[in-house]
Amino acid sequence: MDTRVATRSPQAGGNSVVQGMIMALLVVVSAGYIFIWIMVPTNTFKQHWLLKIRAESNTTYFGSQGANFLVFTFPVLFVAALGCVFLHLGKKRSNEHDSKRRDGKNRTVAWKRPVIIKGLGIVSRIELAFLVMFIALLVWFYTVYVRNGFDSITPKSAAKSGMKVWQAKLGSASLRLGLLGNLCLTLLFFPVTRGSSVLQLFGLTSEASIKYHIWLGHTVMTLFTAHGVCYIIFWAATHQISEMTKWAKADISNVAGEIALVAGLAMWATTFPRIRRKMFELFFCTHHLYIIFVLFFVLHVGIAFACLMLPGFYLFMIDRYLRFLQSRQNVRSVSARILPCETVELSFSKTKGLSYTPTSILFLNVPSISKLQWHPFTITSSSNLEPEKLSVIIKGDGSWTKKLHEMLSSPSSVDHLDVSIEGPYGPTSTDFLRHELLVMVSGGSGITPFISIIRELMYASEILKCKTPSILLIPSFKNSSDLTMLDLLLPIVGSPAEFSNFALQIEAYVTREKQPAPEGKKSLRTVWFKPKPSDSPVAPILGKNSWLWLGAIISASFIIYLIFIGILTRYYIYPIDHNTNGVYSWSSRAVLNILFMCISIIIAATAAFLWNKKQNAMENKQIQNLEGATPVASPNSWFYNADRELESLPQQSLVLSTNLHYGERPDLKKILFERKESSVGVLVCGPKKMRHEAANICSSGLGANLHFESISFSW
Repeated sequence: MDTRVATRSPQAGGNSVVQGMIMALLVVVSAGYIFIWIMVPTNTFKQHWLLKIRAESNTTYFGSQGANFLVFTFPVLFVAALGCVFLHLGKKRSNEHDSKRRDGKNRTVAWKRPVIIKGLGIVSRIELAFLVMFIALLVWFYTVYVRNGFDSITPKSAAKSGMKVWQAKLGSASLRLGLLGNLCLTLLFFPVTRGSSVLQLFGLTSEASIKYHIWLGHTVMTLFTAHGVCYIIFWAATHQISEMTKWAKADISNVAGEIALVAGLAMWATTFPRIRRKMFELFFCTHHLYIIFVLFFVLHVGIAFACLMLPGFYLFMIDRYLRFLQSRQNVRSVSARILPCETVELSFSKTKGLSYTPTSILFLNVPSISKLQWHPFTITSSSNLEPEKLSVIIKGDGSWTKKLHEMLSSPSSVDHLDVSIEGPYGPTSTDFLRHELLVMVSGGSGITPFISIIRELMYASEILKCKTPSILLIPSFKNSSDLTMLDLLLPIVGSPAEFSNFALQIEAYVTREKQPAPEGKKSLRTVWFKPKPSDSPVAPILGKNSWLWLGAIISASFIIYLIFIGILTRYYIYPIDHNTNGVYSWSSRAVLNILFMCISIIIAATAAFLWNKKQNAMENKQIQNLEGATPVASPNSWFYNADRELESLPQQSLVLSTNLHYGERPDLKKILFERKESSVGVLVCGPKKMRHEAANICSSGLGANLHFESISFSW
């Protein structure tokens, strides 16, 4: 038995203390940052605080943007970098499975109960509370801004500018709509930063946070569109329509704002569900207009003001560049298990240093199908139970996935598959051990994330000897051929006898068939790939200490950026602004800032990537030495023999624990309310209707022991 289960080492206790101190500091800095944003629209901030900060920070090295660096950019990057240290220490602690976790009371259970809101879907009460607070912040922001702006407008001041009072107020309100949109834009890129430490600090993943990006995106474009339309009306009413063609040298550039708005509208138009589902490639391509949108937004407002939204975009750029570096490598494909239900399980070789949690996802690119398309898939293997192999399940439902299935299932199947990956991405830790029973409800391919959870719990139960919850799996399939997906539940790294104490009960439903299909259907088939010497096992792009490396990249790149900007401002821009009759162009300053930002990120991230690539290459060489000088997946390889001998055993072991129901759907209300265990985790992954049904049952108040969680998946 692993002693880590029973005792906590002194080092773990020390890490816990350090983590507590770091978290306290993070909370203080974050609270201060939020408080600053609350005060931004007030006269107190604008006329007193900001003037004092600018007086102290307006040096010849950073100019007017120095104050915004200090107030708006630095706190977020500090939280992101220090958060990496916190997550690194937490990763060490999470490796210790605590068998007593179930006994502890979770004080946030009531707040995590689901609520179904029309237009938003399923949200927890915590999410609802934060949403209400964010809306309150938007209302406060705009109300105070407009009130302060209108207070300075009088008939005399309006007449002095050649306008009527209502026209002056329209111009003021239009400007404030843009400022309000900038507040939302500040948060827009956080949810789509896949390797974000900020998201992980809040217990979120990028996949689960996409809905926040969608909400923010709709809000941003609504406000910016209103901002643009109101200004056009204002210019037309005041006979200043020529302002639309203005590109000022040292002021707001209206043309740049119009270009940014058009790019944003093109992206926005393809995000609505009907268009996105029917024309996903159009949605995918137009979304790359974010580059034009951000570039011209910065040219529109100037780099000093853009510093307010810079932190989120800066972290996104780091993440995007690291993903680019990772995607340049081909990974070593091991095998493809082809199921009769047009489903494929792809397996790749991985380094032992790569660890991930259940429900993690991986983005795949197969150049032979499309060099541009990247698709996310849920990882079904367990990094603890299967330390040298990573697997994903791909259902042939879309055009890309059908092409892959046809290519692998054809009689003249390929003997090598070129694949590039990005990821894995997932939660830093999971807390399934706190329940006495886990009820897993899935529809179709929604079973895929549950495979990884089941395998991880097998590891905790049989290897670490932890007390794990019993599992009731309730999968629903359209046809009986889909039942073969159950064959993938158990790993093939050991015999079923090793998992004899694992409590797993399956109640499978086939909804479109009244009786079992006749015998004689196709059986599972395995295709083995011959890897090229240049192929590499899937490895963590920043090594085992990835969070520390990410923190170092954030810190180092920002320091390099500040050095570049300091030199540029002091020895090039400042002399022009102060020693000549000219004024340095805002647009040129913005372009140079963005250029140096990109260069700084490239320098820091490339250095970290190359160092860890060298370390991964050494580990890869050791793996090759174990497999042979020229590793080939053939009938003589250990991969082949291990899988071939055990391939039929998982199916046999599952028969005894499986009940099949034909021509009906599961009665979730009856099943869930009959459970009398003290704590029942209800995990649901499938169609919207299924998720909403389970959420309504768990939030009804009739089952206090039911704890709902909606699981996202990709296939």
